[in-house]
This record gives sequence, C-alpha cells and structure tokens, in this order.
Amino acid sequence: MGRKKKKPLIKEVAIEKLAAEGKAIARVDEKVLFVTNVVPGDIVDVQVRSVRKKYMEGEPVFFHKYSDMRVEPFCEHFGICGGCKWQNIPYEEQLKLKQQEVIDNLTRLGHIELPEVNEILPSELTKNYRNKLEFSFSARRYLTLEELNDKTIIKTPALGFHVPRFFDKVVDIKNCYLQKEPSNAIRHCIREYIEKNEISHYNLNTQEGFLRNLIIRTASTGEIMVILSVGHEDVEVREALLSHVYENFPQITSLMYVINEKPNDTIADQDIIVFKGRDHIFEEMEGLKFKIGPKSFYQTNSEQAYNLYKMTREFAGLTGEEVVYDLYTGTGTIANFVARQAKKVIGVEYVPEAIEDAKVNSEINAIDNTIFFAGDMKDVLNADFIAEHGQADVMIVDPPRAGMHGDVVQTILNAAPKRVVYVSCNTATQARDLDLMQGDYTVTKVQAVDMFPHTHHVENIVLLERK
Repeated sequence: MGRKKKKPLIKEVAIEKLAAEGKAIARVDEKVLFVTNVVPGDIVDVQVRSVRKKYMEGEPVFFHKYSDMRVEPFCEHFGICGGCKWQNIPYEEQLKLKQQEVIDNLTRLGHIELPEVNEILPSELTKNYRNKLEFSFSARRYLTLEELNDKTIIKTPALGFHVPRFFDKVVDIKNCYLQKEPSNAIRHCIREYIEKNEISHYNLNTQEGFLRNLIIRTASTGEIMVILSVGHEDVEVREALLSHVYENFPQITSLMYVINEKPNDTIADQDIIVFKGRDHIFEEMEGLKFKIGPKSFYQTNSEQAYNLYKMTREFAGLTGEEVVYDLYTGTGTIANFVARQAKKVIGVEYVPEAIEDAKVNSEINAIDNTIFFAGDMKDVLNADFIAEHGQADVMIVDPPRAGMHGDVVQTILNAAPKRVVYVSCNTATQARDLDLMQGDYTVTKVQAVDMFPHTHHVENIVLLERK
C-alpha cells in the first residue's frame, strides 16, 4: 500500500467571512477553504485536514495578523472543547451574522420574498444561560499537540465535553461558563471524590469502567436535577458517591442514577432511578409550571425561551376564539403557554412519553382546553380527526432540526389553517419547508431569536398567512 498523501500547509491565508456551523471562509486558487476558530480579517497559516472536489477544510496553526473584529475569548477551553465557537467575536457582531443567516437561507434556499424582517432578539444572558449540560467521563483526558510533545504530561482521567469529531476523546473541563452555579461546584465535588477514591472512568473503546456521564439541570425556579450514568452496578461505590454529592449539596431537588450497560451513551431507553428527592423538577413561565423529568425536553435557555414563546403567541394573533393545533408539541410547553388565549388547543407529538408529560402540565396548571395525541403527524391529522376536533384557525409547528417531512407539509396544506406559525432551530430546513408551502401561504412576519450566544445557532419564527 502507498503512503497517504500529506495534506498541505497553506501560508498567509486571508479569512474573508463566516460560514455555516461556526466555520469561516477563505479562497485558495479559486477553491473554497473552510477554517475553524478564526474570524474575518485574520491572516493565518492553515493546516488542511480534508480535501474535497470543491472545497477544503483546515485549522489555523499560526496567526500573522489578528482581525480588528476579534475579542479575547473568556474561556480557557476555547477552541478545544468545541462549544461557544464565537467567543472571539463581539456579541453585537454575532447578532448581525445570525440575522443575515436567517435572511440568506430564507431567500436563497427557500426562494421566499420576505417582508421587512424584525431585528433579531438578543439574549439578556450571554453567559450561564443554559439550564442543562451533559458531561462525559473518560479514562484518559484529551491532550493538545503541545501536551503530546511534553513527556512530563500524565494522561489523567477527564470529566468534561467531547472533542469535535472524536467520539472517544474528552476535554477535562475546569470551569464552564454555560450554566450557573452550583453546576461547576457539583462537578468539581464529584471529580475530587472519585480521584481520592480511585473510581474508574469509562473507556469508550474498550467499554470498561464505572463512571459514564453526568447530567446537571438547573431550573429558573432554583430547582436542581443531577443524573449520574454508570456502566455497571456497584451498589457500594454508587451509593457512597451519590451520598457524598447529596451531603455537599442538600439543595439538589432530584438526585438520580442510571445503569447503562449499552455501548452507546443514550439513556432515553433506560430506567432512571431516584436516589434522593423527586423524579422531576419544575420550570416556571408566566405563572405556569412545567414538570421536567429526566428525559423531558425543555428549551435550554429558560429566560430566552419565554421571549421565544411570547413572540410565537403574538404571531399566532389569538383572540380567545381560535382552535389551535400545536404540532411537535413535545411536553406541551407551547400548547399550555398559548391555551389561555385560545378557544381550544390540540397538541400532537410522536413520542408517547412526552404526551403524558404534556397532559400532566395541563393538569397542574388547571388548564382544561387542551387535548393531546401521540402519533405520526401525517397519520393523526386526517380529515376525520379534523372533523372531530375542529378546523384549525392557527397551526404552530416546532419541528426538530431536520424540519418537517414532506408528508407533514402536505398534511398542513390539506388542513388549510388561516395562519401557520413556524418555529425553527434550523433555518436551512425551515427555508426548504417554506418553499413547499408558498403556493398556498405568504410569509408576513420573520423574527430571529438568539437562544445560544457565542454559537452559530439561531432560532427563527415565521408567520405564514393563507392566500
């Protein structure tokens, strides 16, 4: 076998503009070069890591000139752990870039003739805004190139985040600025205990070791949920560790654990067991309480979620007389949030467990004008179903990043609501879906909402009105 062709090192590359997924664009010999961890105006040497027919990908190895736009990242792990990739860009510039992404995707991918687009809604919190983080244990922490060349460095275990593109490499996180305390304090308490007691970390390659994952949820109500995932049962070790955590943090509302013996880390299909406290915590929004279990989805920026839902309700134009269908309702957060301004709300969701949570959320808030159904949207929303529950005046859709299946889009067109409010976390797939609907609907309002500062992600709300 021949040797693999060595990837080139390209010198003094001028970074032109930002692209999707937090990368930036340069051009070398008429070929597009995507570069990570740089900003427009930087001049850098780039080590190419991937060569394709129409583009290359690489990372900076030396900076000849720093852009005037650049600011100093506030996190010591910037550029390694993969989170908060826009820390080196001023927040005001981040907002402009996200706003432009929304406009570009809707016009270029969706071929939408846009009305005047509202200014993006910034997040009041730009640090400590997340209510949920998931950390991974690893038998050996990820080492940078500098550390690999230092023979004195010891390969200690890690408790932190996965390195981008490497499923088995974990950065040991000292301090994370994404979640308010006691998130860091809980993690450090666990780290110190397991180091002292020499408890094994999981090895994803050999699938051996005890400690796998740590999930921390911090609600706007002040309640805290901690979930420890282990690779096998060891009652004595597990109970001692969890007891230590609870003794140091008695304010934890829900302390739980899961024994995950599968090769992958997902716990959605596992039994999650209460060690101390309740099996849930509560979020609160506009006087409404929402029950959050260990597997429940809830927008990870609680404060900004309130603004997102307020804008969604405003776009819906509710007067109290409307029949509202909330598709992809999840645990019924939007459905229950708009119910007081609607005649009736019908929520539909594919996941049965989420629908049960949605019903509970209506009950605890004494909301009696909601009804929820589990099933595939295209199968549930047939003519008989609509005849039984009422013609939709408004449909609210909040699909996952993949957007809506074409059959679901057609189902909405067949139902022919007066207004559709489309909430999206991926404007590219939103644009695709809007393009399929513009024969029957006109886009009349657009509102981007920044849920995730220092990342390229943006939420977007679009109002469609039937022609």
